[in-house]
Amino acid sequence: MKKNLVAVLAVVALITGVAMFLQQRQQVEAEMVRRPGKLRVVSTNSILDDMVKQVGGDKVEAYSIVKRGTDPHEYEPQPTDITATADADVVFYNGLQLETGGNGWFKKLVKSSKKTFNEDVFAASQGVSVRYLTTNRHEPDPHAWLDLANGQQYVATISQVLEQKDPANAAFYRRNAEAYQSKLQKLHQSSQAKFAKLPEAQRLLVTSEGAFKYFAAAYQIQAAYIWEVNTESQGTPEQMQAVIKKIRQANVKNLFVETSVSPKSMQKLSQETELPIKATLYTDSLGAAGSTGATYYQMMRWNLTQIYNGLAAS
Repeated sequence: MKKNLVAVLAVVALITGVAMFLQQRQQVEAEMVRRPGKLRVVSTNSILDDMVKQVGGDKVEAYSIVKRGTDPHEYEPQPTDITATADADVVFYNGLQLETGGNGWFKKLVKSSKKTFNEDVFAASQGVSVRYLTTNRHEPDPHAWLDLANGQQYVATISQVLEQKDPANAAFYRRNAEAYQSKLQKLHQSSQAKFAKLPEAQRLLVTSEGAFKYFAAAYQIQAAYIWEVNTESQGTPEQMQAVIKKIRQANVKNLFVETSVSPKSMQKLSQETELPIKATLYTDSLGAAGSTGATYYQMMRWNLTQIYNGLAAS
């Protein structure tokens, strides 16, 4: 009787698994319907995906591997991701070791999808001036997009690849990229002018993850954090004491937490320092559609506004 039950359960599990796979396959096909003359472009995260859409417009079919609200540092690719990557004409990844977590999930995905780096797989961060972790001077900080000047470089790289892969629409991609870069540059310059007026004593930004090195350098502030990258231990007593010491040496009025992390450590820091959490910032992912961080431009505008207001508070 037990053997029969086990056999039945095994059959049910197999049928369920097949059904889930077929459903996931249909989902990919729904997101990336092959249309004549359109490039299939896969990106590793929602920020790159939005940049691709801004440049590619209606000439591309875009798919993001890591969905909105999900941390790209550690990720486990799904069957749909493998299918989408295998079917793609172009694959963009951030590089700077962002996708090396989870035992190198992205390299495995590229290999299983039979793609080749620098032929159909490209690092969008090519050309940026790299900053490194303070705990490991040989490991790059991957969060280059949090400086809008770097964001413009990402757009240039994406445009160049799309132009190469689809020369018939090269002028279209170039026009879109130039218009988008101009929009990003205006926000970049106006924000630099605002932050330059902040008193030196109020220029310390405190977040959970140390993702704001590029941001801090671009907008002339200092960055403090509880832990440096999401892949390491988070909120240890030593980390908490180190950031509390920095806070007490500066004129900090507000703290910030990111959408991609648990708020528990920052809430504890808020209690211990008696400082409020001013706002939630976008770092590794865009926000949901219709939110304050639904696009790369919107997420950066939100971050810049909230951080400036938090630091400028009297």
